[in-house]
Amino acid sequence: MTAELHITGDDAADALLSTDPLALLVGMLLDQQVAMETAFAGPAKIRDRLGAFDAATIAAQDEDAFVELCRTPPAVHRYPGSMAARIRTLCQSVVDDWGGRAEAIWTDGEPDGPEVLRRLKGLPGFGEQKAKIFLALLGKQYGFTGAGWREAAGHYGDEGSFVSVADIVDPASLTKVREAKRAMKAAAKSK
Repeated sequence: MTAELHITGDDAADALLSTDPLALLVGMLLDQQVAMETAFAGPAKIRDRLGAFDAATIAAQDEDAFVELCRTPPAVHRYPGSMAARIRTLCQSVVDDWGGRAEAIWTDGEPDGPEVLRRLKGLPGFGEQKAKIFLALLGKQYGFTGAGWREAAGHYGDEGSFVSVADIVDPASLTKVREAKRAMKAAAKSK
């Protein structure tokens, strides 16, 4: 399905991301207000604590118990309460709309890039930018080859852009992405 991903610096967490489409989707959901490595390591923490990692199991969790699971040190996210709710809502959407199969979002009906982008933007917690970054990640590293994916992903789909998690393949590329993000933040502050 995909090459090995190297996002978190943790072999077990990266192996889960490489083999479980839901883990990659949840990692992308968590990728806000924390370091990318922390966000994408979240699914492995959930799996290890819950003993399973599938959309139906996560969606069915008791709300308070799942918050505690996400809050247990090391926490799944900086904001475990709100993110626990978002994870459960996303998983319920995957169950309701995609038969519990996250990969169906980019495989069912052999969709092109613009269609996958539309589907991603329809997910809870996925706005325009997050959807474009995830589409770029699918195309650059997860084997998605739907027509027009690069264009639909915007500048995140550009070859050699090093502007998002889609471009991280090793420590050197992580450094390039961090530098690009710092430059974008500095440019935004100077306006």
